[in-house]
Amino acid sequence: MPLFRLLLLCLFIAPSLLSADEVREIDWLDLLPAEDYQAMLDMPDLDHGNGPDANGDFTNSLRQENKNLPEVMYSTRVVAEMDQQQLRIGGYPVPIETDAKGRYTQFFLVPYAGACIHVPPPPPNQIILVDYPAGMDISDIYQPLWVQGLLRVAQSSNALADASYQLDAEDVGLYDGP
Repeated sequence: MPLFRLLLLCLFIAPSLLSADEVREIDWLDLLPAEDYQAMLDMPDLDHGNGPDANGDFTNSLRQENKNLPEVMYSTRVVAEMDQQQLRIGGYPVPIETDAKGRYTQFFLVPYAGACIHVPPPPPNQIILVDYPAGMDISDIYQPLWVQGLLRVAQSSNALADASYQLDAEDVGLYDGP
């Protein structure tokens, strides 16, 4: 009978051990705390400034220049449980640093294309600073990517943006759908 119990215990434990190495695929909404998620749902439509009256002065910045947006558009609140998680997320790159071969080794990942050009940038808790030492060519910021690696809850700031998350990428590739 003890052998039967041991086998039964192994049947229950083995699947959880196998899934421990699996990479969790997340969505951008998983990075929003509940209060920010609700605030986004309740937010009025925003003027993206790209209509016929747009002034054409689009800076390449992810910083919120419009101080009249709802507070949630400046939020740095995070989901603490996301810290130290191995995951995969799809998004759009905003290149930052290159190596000697011209490959991008650091970039911001954002949830939608054109986040630094034609539309209000996402809040810091919807921006991920990605470090990818292997580097990659980024020739089109409108081409979405899959990024996989260790996510950390960590505030960072540079001249381009503030980010509430950082990701040490192990693999970066073209997005091929969910």
